[in-house]
Amino acid sequence: MDVFSLLPSPPLFFSHFLKLALSILRSKVHVRKHLAQRRPPTAYDIHPKTGFFPPEPLPKLPLSFKIWEDALCDANGNLSLGEDEAGEALEKRPYGNEWRSRIDAWPVLSTESLHSDLRLAQRAHLVLAWLVSFYVHSIPPSESEEPIRVPRALAVPLMEVSRHLGLAPVLTFADTVLWNWELTRPGLPLTPENIRFVNTFSGTDDEKNFYHASALAELRGVEILRIIDDFNHLPNLADITSISKLSRDLTRLAGVIEDIKEVIASVRSTCDPHVFYWDIRPWFEGSDAKGPDGPGWIYEGAENTEDLDLSGPSAGQSSIMHALDIFLDIDHKLEQRRYPAPSPGNKRADHGFMDRMRRYMPGKHREYLDLLTASRSIRELALSTPALRDPYDAAVHALKGLRDSHMRIACLYIVTMSRSIPGSKGGCPVAAMLDRLQANRVAGNGPVRGTGGNELSLLLKAGRDATRRAMLKTRV
Repeated sequence: MDVFSLLPSPPLFFSHFLKLALSILRSKVHVRKHLAQRRPPTAYDIHPKTGFFPPEPLPKLPLSFKIWEDALCDANGNLSLGEDEAGEALEKRPYGNEWRSRIDAWPVLSTESLHSDLRLAQRAHLVLAWLVSFYVHSIPPSESEEPIRVPRALAVPLMEVSRHLGLAPVLTFADTVLWNWELTRPGLPLTPENIRFVNTFSGTDDEKNFYHASALAELRGVEILRIIDDFNHLPNLADITSISKLSRDLTRLAGVIEDIKEVIASVRSTCDPHVFYWDIRPWFEGSDAKGPDGPGWIYEGAENTEDLDLSGPSAGQSSIMHALDIFLDIDHKLEQRRYPAPSPGNKRADHGFMDRMRRYMPGKHREYLDLLTASRSIRELALSTPALRDPYDAAVHALKGLRDSHMRIACLYIVTMSRSIPGSKGGCPVAAMLDRLQANRVAGNGPVRGTGGNELSLLLKAGRDATRRAMLKTRV
């Protein structure tokens, strides 16, 4: 057989060759241009070793803001929940009244002088957000159910620094976990073993342990950011070397997710569910925690308070978990046709929850997530590359397992505890306290809500099911 007779005529052959060469050249130019346009992770306040954590503790504010720092120091361990009728809590009320009166008389300070230093601006947000939560939740409840007024001396500067940081003007995950720590051994780098948490509402080790577990999960997630960054910087996704690396990275990713699941589950041995639900969690509640008909908060000096993002801190505000969802293409909005079809409960869930939680993240972290959303898709690549399908599904399966574990923990710490009695932890009288708390927390009177006011069980199940639907192959 004459092999050359099977080739196209010379003009057509060279035409195909030229098109192929130009295509490869354009592809390489596009990749180089894409990589050149990408800003380094540090531009999004992401550190190569600590991820979304600052590599060092935030500095204290300048002396001109000493009244803020002193008030936060005074509040730690000295204020009680306004709804708590226990003897120890009642003893703290006079001091709480005095503490709030001092804040009511404060001048309104501007944060503008802090805006040129990112860490000082973050510190201002942390201090003010903690002060707002201490202020609001230490007020004894009234019979009128009037909105709670946040004084101008807190509301105005918190709004100002929040606009600068692109962050909600309320306590967030960043304030309680990412920024609320110091080094156990100063001079050594931040590691899971060299971190302790500073501010607490309850003064309990349980609260510190709760923050610590969240921090360990975030720090373990730094490897996730490296895997994502490596994927987005691969110059060629079609060659065997890249496919082999991606397969290994997806397998490694599944292992990291399993580690995070174990870290989150470890909270059960260090944070008592009853202490969490009755002594810690109420401090996290935001303006909408009692549902759409709740009294809410009013920020004095702010226009259209009802339009502000004032939900409390939530694990849903973790930037690392959002990055993982985006990378694996988890469809929380139910925009894609995937199997199995969404259940009626999935359809009733809040499909905008994850997007809304991004508004509670630092603006630079949100920019990073927007960049990931516009980047290449590992799921689409796995669909067209048989060698990547099993490793991709293994990573998604691990993420589903993490969400299954989170649901069990939420059931124990929130749903089950919502049916418990405050005084069952011992020593605190039940009568007056229970009358008020049962209206909002005890089962049988509306859905159990997260700190952001969402229906918790619907939300968690919808997130778990959306994760399962990302798998390329049917799997239990």
